[in-house]
Amino acid sequence: MLRPPAAAGAGPPRTRARTLRLAGLLVAAALLALMFVLSVWIGSKNIPFASTWSLLWHNDGSTEAVIIHDLRLPRTVLGALVGAALGLAGAVMQALTRNPLADPGLLGVNNGAAAAVVAGIAFAGVSSVLGYVWFAFAGAALASVVVYVLGSSGRGGATPDRLVMAGAATTAVLQAFIVAVLLLQPDTFNQFRFWNVGSLSGRKGDVLVQVSPFLAVGIVLALLLARPLNVLALGDQTGKALGAHVGRTRVLGATAVTLLCGASTAAIGPIAFVGLAVPLVARILVGSDQRWVLPYSMLLAPILLIGSDVLGRVLDPPQELQVGIVTAFLGAPVFIALCRRRKLARL
Repeated sequence: MLRPPAAAGAGPPRTRARTLRLAGLLVAAALLALMFVLSVWIGSKNIPFASTWSLLWHNDGSTEAVIIHDLRLPRTVLGALVGAALGLAGAVMQALTRNPLADPGLLGVNNGAAAAVVAGIAFAGVSSVLGYVWFAFAGAALASVVVYVLGSSGRGGATPDRLVMAGAATTAVLQAFIVAVLLLQPDTFNQFRFWNVGSLSGRKGDVLVQVSPFLAVGIVLALLLARPLNVLALGDQTGKALGAHVGRTRVLGATAVTLLCGASTAAIGPIAFVGLAVPLVARILVGSDQRWVLPYSMLLAPILLIGSDVLGRVLDPPQELQVGIVTAFLGAPVFIALCRRRKLARL
């Protein structure tokens, strides 16, 4: 039997679209590799590229080798992991809430981490990055749990609107707590402001070792949610009719966002616009299929983060502009341009 014309012609265009998307992933991976090399090479101390490349593979114990292996390499790997985590967290958050302008901070993750860091500095005397990590991660996780409990109470369970409302209320309370402590204890503010700006500078291998397990679990969990998130995009009733476990998908999605954004914020501080703008760019490139949006977000976000970090090193040498400042300057115009696109309403 002959197939209808529409069905007969559906194969080649779909194959071409898949090929283009795979090619785009390869290009993004190549750009990420380039940013990785630039990040290891460029710094306040000028090391020739040939020497950098050689020392990257053969550590001879020289001063240059110590700089590359103990400072630049862990910083770059952490930037790649945190970037991938923020991109995935933003994509999952936007899919869970069915809101293309949603940000991982909607679950109170950033403010939960910040409130815990403030409490650690003010009441526990924490003064090191390693100390901030555990306070920040615990605060992010606790804030996410509170938001989900508030958003799921009552009839109907955890709907997107309820989660957003619960997140906004929790964020307001946490922000009030942060401001109160900082006003009452100026010394706390002096320490907190360096963490709050968001920076990869000074993050060595010990920080990477502590947060990488959480980031790895969060990345794997987020990627496994691609198909359930596609079904969730059809609406709760349609998703249930198709056999999807809507509640379980939301719980797992919230867990992934907490792991990804919580560990990232704990490691380098809050970073603006990466989790917001990158998934929007990914959907413009590949559409709304989360099987493509998530991998694209996972690759594009570290390109932006590492590129911003490298840019911050060369703008005013030998001083560095913190990566959180650079991403805000780069991300804000991109985000405004995306918001002005008519296509955004259909993403």
